[in-house]
Amino acid sequence: MICGLQFPKNTSVFSEQNLRLIRQNMEERTFAAGSYLFWEGDEVTKCYFLKSGGVHWIKQTDNGKPFVSHVFLSGDLVAELAPLQHAKHNYSAKVVNSCVAGVILLSDLEKMIERHSSFAVDMYKWMCLMNRLTQTKLRDLLMYGKTGALCSTLIRLANSYGIPDGEVIHIRKKLTHLELAAWIGSSREGVNRILSDLRKKKVIDYYNGYILIKNLSHLQEICHCDFCPKEICRI
Repeated sequence: MICGLQFPKNTSVFSEQNLRLIRQNMEERTFAAGSYLFWEGDEVTKCYFLKSGGVHWIKQTDNGKPFVSHVFLSGDLVAELAPLQHAKHNYSAKVVNSCVAGVILLSDLEKMIERHSSFAVDMYKWMCLMNRLTQTKLRDLLMYGKTGALCSTLIRLANSYGIPDGEVIHIRKKLTHLELAAWIGSSREGVNRILSDLRKKKVIDYYNGYILIKNLSHLQEICHCDFCPKEICRI
């Protein structure tokens, strides 16, 4: 696992030339915190290139609790592409930090794919990356339970926000137990129990409200870590 200061962008698979093509074909808009780029059930007509801010992909569970599938930050492409016309979004995209995003119509995206073969290849790579990211998150949740899913989430946080200090990794993002629960489809109480157990085993600790990872290998063992690259092993 690689811990870095810079959040790994999902557009890292695009060449600089094709990133410029994206920027040339988007219309910049500002979205306030608490608003939505799209809602679950809306027709898929656009995708978004985040220039600043943060967006959560959210799925409402049967009991009404939100499950956060993906976190998108500056430099990420937010898109739920579908092969059929009039397809509906499976997720809602909630703006959690006021953001500036470039809006791209899917009709324009299709033209870019048709006219630029290298862009089509990069879009294919992006779709494969997002598919792998989704698969690994669901694998951790379904195969290794809430404890495995939370340990995987802590590793992903280390890759996304971690600052190494010797053998300790400081996660430089304050998170509530309720927020962590939404990322693994659990309850705040369940997350509290798991974290308390990890703290007793000296796997994690806290400092000024931040989580410290003191034994990364223990987390890796619990979630049967595949040591994926940071572009996949991200929050």
